[in-house]
Amino acid sequence: MEDNANKSILNVSFYMFVDLTPIAPLKEELRAMCSERGIKGSVILAYEGINAMLAGPAEELEEVLTWLVEQRDGLDQMPIKRSWTDYVPFKKLMIKVKSEIVTMREDNVDAIGQTGSHLPAEQMRDWLRAGEEMVLIDVRNDFECQIGTFRGAINPETTAFHEFPAWVREHRGEWDGKKVVMFCTGGIRCEKATSWMLDEGVEQMYQLEGGIITYFEQIEDAEKDWDGDLFVFDERVTIDTNLNETDMTMEQVKAMYPSQSPGPKKQKERA
Repeated sequence: MEDNANKSILNVSFYMFVDLTPIAPLKEELRAMCSERGIKGSVILAYEGINAMLAGPAEELEEVLTWLVEQRDGLDQMPIKRSWTDYVPFKKLMIKVKSEIVTMREDNVDAIGQTGSHLPAEQMRDWLRAGEEMVLIDVRNDFECQIGTFRGAINPETTAFHEFPAWVREHRGEWDGKKVVMFCTGGIRCEKATSWMLDEGVEQMYQLEGGIITYFEQIEDAEKDWDGDLFVFDERVTIDTNLNETDMTMEQVKAMYPSQSPGPKKQKERA
């Protein structure tokens, strides 16, 4: 697992499908809380919930989180993933209000009300290693899948999440009577995708609980199930199965996938 020695910056990522009405005062108060404490990163707010990645000094960031989960009913149940770096992997603080916290462009998707069954990391590991019959789908974009994915996973070759429903409609007849297991970086795409697919009539829907990050955190020998690295949406660019930053740069990613626009536009200087 990740070696946190001498790393002083706390990184957190979290999302929650929950009613955030009213949004405007929450946005302004959150901006003030973060700005006063030197917290940087990105936050998307919508009436359906929150999606965020933040980093900063641990004590100050924990103060923000304590405040945030008290602002709306349900946020106290929000899983928060924590990791450490020796620098802040964001240039600034961005807080935006959008129509969706993850853009799918399908009407009436209720990820607050229903999602696919959550598959704990250990059960996912057991299914993978036992050769469980299932349709394993990587819900991320094509360049992310090519950088790294679970062995045996299907890459839908999408360049944006809103392309995923069309791909599902084209292939769903191939999955009748089978378990469909989906995964993404932190879980947010799967929450929305499985909710929509249940409405579409796919019955045996599962999603990796907490996403790939949680799998790496909880399964010490995750490298047995994974090929490549994991793209993350901050200046670390990619991490390995031990949650350690790798040597891949954003310039390399953009050179390999010129038709896509992944991650932050700038990155830290390398020593």
